[in-house]
Amino acid sequence: MNIRSNKNTEVNKLVEIWYEGSLIAHDFIDKNYWKSQQTEMEEKYIPMSETYVVSNEKDVVGFVSMMDNYLAALFIDVKHQGGGYGKGLLDFIKRQRGNIQLKVYKRNKKAVDFYLKNGFVIKEETLDEQTSQEEFLMEWEKS
Repeated sequence: MNIRSNKNTEVNKLVEIWYEGSLIAHDFIDKNYWKSQQTEMEEKYIPMSETYVVSNEKDVVGFVSMMDNYLAALFIDVKHQGGGYGKGLLDFIKRQRGNIQLKVYKRNKKAVDFYLKNGFVIKEETLDEQTSQEEFLMEWEKS
């Protein structure tokens, strides 16, 4: 497992991983919503974030994007989920921060459980105005 800063030439690959992962993890949200967000991910969100990619021997298989201490995105290619890449990226970011916050959809049970298992706590429940879905604000602090 290799983790490094992303290259500008990889943005399309990261958007593809994000899009495919979003459709599966958030099947309770209309897929047209995710389609409508692709250009913003490519042109705005990924370029303005501190983004790291994780790769196996051949390919980029996932990424994490941070905005200061806010974890804006953590996505692993659906074909590579369960291989420890997500935990590897999360541990990498935890070594660089004393505190991390994120928001995750309440109905994305797999992600909620992943973050709880990795030391995050639920701070509050909010509503995502764009999707009208309940989400958790979660936080991790270095002990």
